[in-house]
Amino acid sequence: MGVREPGLATLSHLRGRSALTPFRARRLHDSLIRELPGLSSITAEYRYFVALRDALSGEQEQLLARLLNARQDSSSAAPDNRFLVVPRPGTISPWSSKATDILHNCGLHAVDRVERGVEWHVSMNAGDHGALLTQAIVAPHIHDRMTQAVITEFDTVQALFDHAAARPMQSIDVITGGRAALVEANREMGLALSDDEITYLLEQFLALERNPNDIELMMFAQANSEHCRHKIFNCRWTIDGEDQTRTLFQMIRHTHSSHPGRVLSAYEDNAAVMSGSPATWFFPDAKSRRYQSVEEGVDILMKVETHNHPTAISPYPGAATGSGGEIRDEAATGRGARFKAGLTGFSVSNLRIPGFAQPWEQDHGRPGRIASALEIMLEGPIGAASFNNEFGRPALCGYFRTLELEVNGGGAEGEVRGYHKPIMVAGGVGAIRREQIAKNGFPEGTRIVVLGGPAMLIGLGGGAASSIASGEGEETLDFASVQRDNPEMQRRCQEVIDRCWQLGGDNPIQSLHDVGAGGLSNAVPELVDGAERGGNFDLRAIPSDDPGMSPMEIWCNEAQERYVLAIGAADVEAFAAICARERCPWAILGTASEARHLLVADAHADTRPVDLPMSLLLGNPPGMHRKVSRRPPPGDPLDFGRLDLDEALGRVLRLPGIADKTFLIAIGDRTVGGLSV
Repeated sequence: MGVREPGLATLSHLRGRSALTPFRARRLHDSLIRELPGLSSITAEYRYFVALRDALSGEQEQLLARLLNARQDSSSAAPDNRFLVVPRPGTISPWSSKATDILHNCGLHAVDRVERGVEWHVSMNAGDHGALLTQAIVAPHIHDRMTQAVITEFDTVQALFDHAAARPMQSIDVITGGRAALVEANREMGLALSDDEITYLLEQFLALERNPNDIELMMFAQANSEHCRHKIFNCRWTIDGEDQTRTLFQMIRHTHSSHPGRVLSAYEDNAAVMSGSPATWFFPDAKSRRYQSVEEGVDILMKVETHNHPTAISPYPGAATGSGGEIRDEAATGRGARFKAGLTGFSVSNLRIPGFAQPWEQDHGRPGRIASALEIMLEGPIGAASFNNEFGRPALCGYFRTLELEVNGGGAEGEVRGYHKPIMVAGGVGAIRREQIAKNGFPEGTRIVVLGGPAMLIGLGGGAASSIASGEGEETLDFASVQRDNPEMQRRCQEVIDRCWQLGGDNPIQSLHDVGAGGLSNAVPELVDGAERGGNFDLRAIPSDDPGMSPMEIWCNEAQERYVLAIGAADVEAFAAICARERCPWAILGTASEARHLLVADAHADTRPVDLPMSLLLGNPPGMHRKVSRRPPPGDPLDFGRLDLDEALGRVLRLPGIADKTFLIAIGDRTVGGLSV
């Protein structure tokens, strides 16, 4: 069953079932046939690689095969046009973490780790394309280059279990290189810093008499990105030479300040809360663990946010993590809350469906690094629906619009406005207990905890990348900024948070935030700053599935399904018991400090990758001031004389904004969770 590999007791190979449904196989074949006219067929099977500490008994081998739905396989050669897609060597995939945990729970403790790959076989007509050319054409269609690799030599799968050496921290020499060094770092790292922000950072680090580390620059860029700080909405405007009295955000907030009504919390937490009505909760008693009815006022929380940039680059994971991030925002409201139902929406440019092009649709081109509107609408809704469904939240509502307009006269001298970079909206409603709406302050020594999955080299620089105008970034940086989803891990986190808020006054969570744009580098400072604290943290306490990551990558990656929480020292034991019951990973990263200073130490290198006053990071970095002039809209009066009513009616009914949109809200189970119809 197994073969000996250096450094491992045994590495076993098992062959699984088909990795493609007939529908997916046909769709992949149709997409490849344009580039591979000689393509005959393409098939895919799962392959499992099991690293064993000790040999398994015959009974254990049978159990392993049943659990993986696999059979023994001793083949190691790879014929022509046969190759293997595996997790990126040196990393541990989310599937591996879950599967290994399940095997251990089933008594297979001799299994050190199991990984899964997909073996692809491409059949070509005689004389068409060599193996290397075929692989080069097919590979982009069948793997995610951020998290996976393509190999042709099956005996190299041992690399899946190798541990790469950690990449070192980099320092940017502004002491001798001055502003030019920061400008170059801004370009290479995709930080999206403005000229004023570069000047600000140069002044701050020269005052500290030291060079900034790459981790500090990335952290500043994420925390102060348009995505996180809404600089355009908070900027000062001068229109036609007249200074405006309110920012855009102040205008938005004016409605609430003038007519607060039943709103209990708005613009100050991860979601808004309005007063609800008397209702009945149904959850287990903390001591007896028997379900009980609790009658009290149940308040309503609501949230809508966008996830545009990741959806433009990679629609399925972009939309999936958009929905996942919105769910986490609901859970991280106050001291913990519960989801109810979600919505998903998309605004894209014209679809230009092959064989169904509409008279008003023209090919205006698009940046090659972003998906087409059609690709976004074929993959994005499925990504969002899949996350909602797998997590256990019904996605009941949605919207869909297309727009491309020629403005300022159109033609060669005009402009075309539309949504090549889409709007991907994720939203939802939930429920929260009145006593849990406000986050608590917390004293020095409070434990700062990360809850959820491990750090992985995905989603690096997402906040800054989404702040760059589409088309200006580098393709590799764009793709690196897209997160990947793991709804099962997020559900574990939700169960932990639910158990905590259900304790009422004994809730061990004093405050919490979800980990989104900027990763821990944004969430941790935001958490301690909310309590007017600083913090001391251990970089190597962060759970990680990629030992080769640098300090910047560990601190700033946007691996999903994570929260940061403030837990009192006396409550850590009770919190740990809840996490153990829900099988949810967690770790203490450090403690809150009285001094408003952020310190991140790296024991491996005996360095301090982050050593900054909180004021530098979140104090008063340069604001934005925009000066604009109004332009009267040009155009000719609308001429109805040449309008054919039947044709016009047909066009209107074919417009996605008017046409049926059931496909958007009926992908997943609309009754999942049992509380909707």
